[in-house]
This record gives sequence, C-alpha cells and structure tokens, in this order.
Amino acid sequence: MIKKKTKIVATISDRNCSVPFLTDLYKAGMNVARLNTAHQTTEDSLMIINNIRQISDKIAILIDTKGPEIRTNNTDNALEVNTGDVVYIKGAPGTRSYDNVVCLSYEGVVSDVPTGSRLLIDDGDIGLLVKSKEKDYLVCEALNQGIIRGRKSVNIPGIEVKLPSLTSKDREYVHLAVDEDIDFIAHSFVRNKNDVLQIQDILDEHNSRVKIIAKIENQSGVDNIDEIIDHTYGIMVARGDLAIEIPYERIPGVQKMITDKCIEKRKPVIIATQMLHSMINNPRPTRAEVSDIANAIFSNTDAIMLSGETAYGNYPLESLQTMTTVACEVEKTKEPIHDIPVGIIHNEISSFLIKAAVRGAVDLSAKAILADSMSGRTIRSLSAYRGNRMIWAKCYDRRVVRELALSYGVNANYMDPTETSHEFVLNAVESLLKDGAVLSDDLLVVIAGNFGHNTGASYIEIGTVKNLLNK
Repeated sequence: MIKKKTKIVATISDRNCSVPFLTDLYKAGMNVARLNTAHQTTEDSLMIINNIRQISDKIAILIDTKGPEIRTNNTDNALEVNTGDVVYIKGAPGTRSYDNVVCLSYEGVVSDVPTGSRLLIDDGDIGLLVKSKEKDYLVCEALNQGIIRGRKSVNIPGIEVKLPSLTSKDREYVHLAVDEDIDFIAHSFVRNKNDVLQIQDILDEHNSRVKIIAKIENQSGVDNIDEIIDHTYGIMVARGDLAIEIPYERIPGVQKMITDKCIEKRKPVIIATQMLHSMINNPRPTRAEVSDIANAIFSNTDAIMLSGETAYGNYPLESLQTMTTVACEVEKTKEPIHDIPVGIIHNEISSFLIKAAVRGAVDLSAKAILADSMSGRTIRSLSAYRGNRMIWAKCYDRRVVRELALSYGVNANYMDPTETSHEFVLNAVESLLKDGAVLSDDLLVVIAGNFGHNTGASYIEIGTVKNLLNK
C-alpha cells in the first residue's frame, strides 16, 4: 500500500483511458481522475467515467470546465509575424482569420480592451501591444517573432473582459456531472464568487451534491480569493494561465498565499500545471521539476496535479510514479505538524479535540489517527494540521470517501453506520486488524463523538489495538 499523504490528480483523455492503463495509474498513486472538457465530447467523457468506476469506488472524478476563455479563430493559413509588424484584432466568433486580421472568439474584445494593453497569444508565446482602436479592430504591434495559429489561447493581463462565466458547453457538462453523480467540478477562470454561484445555482436546482473547485487563473481571482474560498469546496492554483495574467515572479508567493488561506478555512487546495512537463517527452524529470513538486509539498498543499503528462504524454505511468516517489521522500523531511490556529468546525470542544488528536498522534508516534465521519468535516479539519501520522477515516457515506481523496494524509473507506461510538471503534479496529493494516501492539489515537454526527467529536481515546478491542 502506498503511504504517501499528498494526493495526486491525474488528467485522463479519451485517447488513453483503458481499464488496464487506469488500473496501473491507480496502483501507482492516482487519487483523483481529471477530465479536461475543453478537449472532449460528453460521449468521450462518459467512456472515461465508466472505465474509472470499474477500477475502484475510491477514485474521485473531477470534471474541468472551459470557463470564460478567449481563443483565436480557425484560419486557412497561420499568420507569421515579425517584431514590429501590424496585426489587426477583431472580435468575430465563427469567422475565420485572414491575411493579417486575427479574429477572436469574443465579440466584445474591441470595446473591452483599451489602448496600451497587451494581448498574449498561445500561452504567451506571442505578444501584441494595442497601439490604437478602430471601429471593428484593435490595431496592434507584434512584440516578438512567431506564428499565430487558430484555436490558440488569448490572455489580456490586467483587463477583465465581460465574458459570461458559463459557456453552453460548460452548462452541458454541469448537467452531466449532476446526472452521473460526479464528485467535483473544477471551474476555469473564476473571477469572483458570482462565477461560482452560477454553477451552484444549477446544482441546487437538482439537489446535487457535486462539489465545486475554483480554478484561480487571473488577477481578479487572486484579488477576490477570500470570497471565492468561502463559496467553494476547494481551490486549484492553475499556474499556466495565472503566470501569463500576472508577472511570473509573483507566482510562488501567490501559490503560498492561497495554500495558507485554504488550510486556514479547511478547504482542499490543488497545485497544478507543468509539474513534470518535461516528462511528456522524456522518461526522467528535470531537477527543477522535482524541486517544484517538493516546494508545493513543503508548502502543505493537499494535492498536486499532472496534466499533459498523463493525458497524452509518452511516459504517463512513469510520470505518476515519479510524483509519488518524490512525495513520499519529501514528506519524510516535513515538519511533523502544521501548527495553525484552532478552527471552529462544529463547536469549540470538537475543534480543540481535533488539534489535540493530531498533536497526540505525533508526540506519541502512534500508528495512525482513527476517526469516523458522516460529512467529512472532522476529517478535513484533522487533515489541515498536516500531521505526520496517517488519518484513517471510516465514512458512513460512499460519496464522502471519494471527496476525501483530495484531502492530505487521509485514507478513507466506507463503513456501515453504527449506533454508538463504541461500535464504531470496535468495528473499525477489527477491520484494520483483519486487513493487516495494524498489529495488536500498535498505538492508535481515536477521535469520536457520543452525541450524534452533527455535534462532532466529544472525546479522544489513545490505546493499543489489543486494548481497544478488549475494552
């Protein structure tokens, strides 16, 4: 059994999603499977979902929406530009680019973008400076040499365009997530809480329990991070577009700031984009990539993500194995506990006991912390302290098991509901002993409650497996 605490999100494409392949990824440490809907149809996605569910009921599924993005339109001939060339930008959805006129998928680009702004095309490979405006065009100067092709991303740093948060395709995928009981929707380019609430309103209409992960990819998302965190289940720091939208030297500080805020609010946080990008084509990572993974783990992220590495790379399994190996090694040298303030989840007593349980497990070198949960709140609060002891969560809801696939240091399993906390401890310890996860002399820290699931934890018990069973 892999003993890493940092969770891994792996992007799965319809080009490589066979059951044997997904089984290998799961055994190598994949906790969450991500579907990038920008490059899939709903039929493609359903095939992947069905294959994932053949492997394990503990793998969470995350659907990633396109969000309010701008792209260049298709063209018969790519436009080659040199520094200083004049390029005309036109907002014309559905129209092909031609000559030195680049048509974009967003109609309002001319009215929204002021003179002096920069347009960055194809992940920033080509920069254009807006020199003047005409009725239907932005008149731009090329800042470097390159080729402008169709269907490439367009970023406009510092400018908030009036794009709708949800495209028609996004809405289609939100409904698919509801129908298929998907675990997470990761919404792209979230700018404020209203972008989140548009999806939440649809979920509420259908009484859906799908959880929203907000992707932070622009300056507005960073500026409004507090209200966004308050209205989502978790956050993804999507560093690709973020590093284009804000100065790249600010990315490490922003990544750490968002991670700290998520931990304080007991919300899962994912660090994403190009963590092992070189392994798309190479069997070994660069030293810088290994350090990038390590830095994210030292910063106490819940999860790290693979994108093209597993979606279409030449070394998908090797990439996941590399990430798992690095995570296991880095976790050995982390601080044994992240000493954050007590956060009120259920009540003051429960919150105090949660921190005491993590501290007790660390100081006494216990085998693990054992807790039960109906909603996952207690488990996520235990996880926030990033203790060096694994949290064994016994959940009375199979969906909560999958949701905890995003929480650091949690090994969650389903358990039939029990009438009393005594029954929970007895049943849980017996199952762990039967599975070979513990020995009779192993020390466990148990945190549970006697007053119902809504009240939270009310006591801690520390003892050996043998004594807990004989109690």
